[in-house]
Amino acid sequence: MVSNKSIIFAAIPTHAPVPGEHITLEDRPFDLSQPAPPNGLTAKTLWVSLDPYMRGRMRPATTASYSAAYTLNEPIVAYALIQVISSKYEKFTKGDIVYGQFPVAEYSVITHEMLDKALVRKVHELTNAPLSNWLSILGSTGLTAYSSLYKIGAPKAGETIFVSSAAGAVGLFVGQIAKIEGLKVIGSVGDDEKLRFIKENGFDDGFNYKKEKTADALKRLAPDGIDIYYDNVGGEQFEAALAAINNFGRIVICGMISQYNKPAEEQYAIKGITSILSKRLIVQGFVVTDPEFFKYREERDEKMIQWLKEGKIKSIEHVTEGIENAGDAFVTMLQGSKAVGKAILKVADPE
Repeated sequence: MVSNKSIIFAAIPTHAPVPGEHITLEDRPFDLSQPAPPNGLTAKTLWVSLDPYMRGRMRPATTASYSAAYTLNEPIVAYALIQVISSKYEKFTKGDIVYGQFPVAEYSVITHEMLDKALVRKVHELTNAPLSNWLSILGSTGLTAYSSLYKIGAPKAGETIFVSSAAGAVGLFVGQIAKIEGLKVIGSVGDDEKLRFIKENGFDDGFNYKKEKTADALKRLAPDGIDIYYDNVGGEQFEAALAAINNFGRIVICGMISQYNKPAEEQYAIKGITSILSKRLIVQGFVVTDPEFFKYREERDEKMIQWLKEGKIKSIEHVTEGIENAGDAFVTMLQGSKAVGKAILKVADPE
């Protein structure tokens, strides 16, 4: 038996999750010599993706949503890269590195239910790029940005796009892709350091929403209005975008992180929704694993790898090392700290 640090869903939070209370670190010893389960495998965790949607899974099991609630007193599940120790699954053999949604623990038993999903695939070392890129630009984050921008946003050269949480994982990719497509790109961020950062990484301009109201900033930066709003935040920024968007504009609802840690009665009430009708807007939420978005994966892989080679796009990652720091890293990501880019946890190196 070996030590097996695991991140456990210990209690349901009503507001922001607290490490040590809602998310705990436990050692659940693991037998490395145990056989793989039927049609499954045993595995070592290498890298873990920390994403806002995970907050939505920290809820009572009776509350329905697009993804299942986490199971109390069991490891949380996240997009991750694992390395196979032993396998009875026909697609993977010992040593393979696999992408999918797996328990956040140093070692795990992976069942066929976890493996029999379209998103699961074997990955390989990248030329001049870290393995962690499979959890950022080549993972669900990159696919989220790529598929939704093209499917819902329908960007056209010369248009103006406003991206909230522009220094975040998805926002940075959306901004860079939009710039490649010839759009004017405006972003909102929470501090001046991030504002400088996005201007250095594909954005034409932006503003610090803590210093300037979104409505005022959009009047200043986009006097002729915006054509696309890519929403990662919700709340006041969504409301301001409704006022600033032009007729026949498109609003991509990717996330509403400003509201995730609030119960329903405390969430921001949006004013001006009649603009959806009067301006004939397209407003659509999505889940990246929906077939009409997931089908973009191969196209995304080809485009992103090519753009990386050409230096047109960057995969910017904020890496935290050590599974014992997972809880703090997750909460920091939700709070919008000074970290920019994709939040990733490094657990171990491949063998």
